[in-house]
Amino acid sequence: MKEKLATLSFSDGSPSVDFPIFGGTVGPDVIDVRSLYAKTGKFTFDPGFMSTASCRSSITYIDGDEGILLYRGYPIEQLAENCSFLEVAYLILNGELPNKKQSTEFNTIVSQHTMVHDQMNNFFRGFRRDAHPMAVLCGVVGALSAFYHDSIDIHDERSREIAAFRLIAKLPTITAMAFKYNSGQPFMYPKNSLSYVENFLYMMFGTPCEEYKQNPIITRAMERILILHADHEQNASTSTVRLAGSTGANPFACISAGIASLWGPAHGGANEAVLKMLDEIGDVKNIPAFIKRVKEKDGHAMLMGFGHRVYKNYDPRAKIIQKTCHEVLEELDVKDNRLIKLAMALEKIALEDEYFISRKLYPNVDFYSGIVYKALGIPVSMFTALFALARTVGWIAQWKELIADSEQKIGRPRQLFNGATHRDFVPVDKRK
Repeated sequence: MKEKLATLSFSDGSPSVDFPIFGGTVGPDVIDVRSLYAKTGKFTFDPGFMSTASCRSSITYIDGDEGILLYRGYPIEQLAENCSFLEVAYLILNGELPNKKQSTEFNTIVSQHTMVHDQMNNFFRGFRRDAHPMAVLCGVVGALSAFYHDSIDIHDERSREIAAFRLIAKLPTITAMAFKYNSGQPFMYPKNSLSYVENFLYMMFGTPCEEYKQNPIITRAMERILILHADHEQNASTSTVRLAGSTGANPFACISAGIASLWGPAHGGANEAVLKMLDEIGDVKNIPAFIKRVKEKDGHAMLMGFGHRVYKNYDPRAKIIQKTCHEVLEELDVKDNRLIKLAMALEKIALEDEYFISRKLYPNVDFYSGIVYKALGIPVSMFTALFALARTVGWIAQWKELIADSEQKIGRPRQLFNGATHRDFVPVDKRK
């Protein structure tokens, strides 16, 4: 890591002060302002942390201007095309792609942790049948520490490793249980003879009364979707996991906090919002009027699933999932579905209309993943739960990196206070 000095001067008459500048292997340099308050008596003000690096990390790199996403240096396009989800999980957790022996061992260990404690079935019965799956995931994942308290010692490396395996292995089981409970069907126990994604699909769509048949195109589509969502740098939910982790909270509590953060419609709920938008449009003939309202400042119409806060170019994940989306639609022959016809018509307009092209409002990963899930018969309420399943790998890697980082302290942002100054208490009978 290269280091040099930056000199900051102040227009309020304060003397100039020097701060170190750190450069990573790629990306913008950062000014180390940790001593700013001690040197100047001032804080920085950065709502949304738009210009603040909160940590050092070697896991995921994004170049939003160029549309680049790298996991441990590997382009997302190469990983999505050539890897299984567990290979990518191994890479994100360990920094290198596994060889055959490592891959076999990793897959075996994950498969040995797929079942959940039988008493956890009682947790689900405590929820209403129509409870949102994300509410269920928050509660059940947070409760894992009550069942697996032998792996919550965050200072023990082996304990952290076991917790990581348990979370990666059990999230598909818990997610599928939430789906089954919501739909009134019996839980399906995992089959360890199946691959990670095959097992998840079996637990989601299998029933005791007939054999579930795997479709390789559907399996591969789900594999790609999970890979594309596995990590995405210091986003809101990842930052939440790190902030919770900085307090010394156990890993199950930290991942539950990440799930709660992901639930927000501005974050993981975006693909759910896409389907709601399509429902509001209603019919292909209504698209021109909807697009007109989007373009008008006072139209109050939101185009969900287009553009991205980080990517100022085409979202590299969208290119991959666009192809996957069309493969699934062709395989299932559901192109006559009303919402899917709507989505395809909206995609065509957005890719050809100069208004969207000039503003780089391209369809993003949320737009296409929502369509795929809809085609597979997955209810809208489950969309964000599947996102959480995929992102758990990234959250765990980020949490483990935080715990091992000697520079990290408990998260404690400061504030620009603009409330009341000191005032004295007035008894109730003397208040105006």
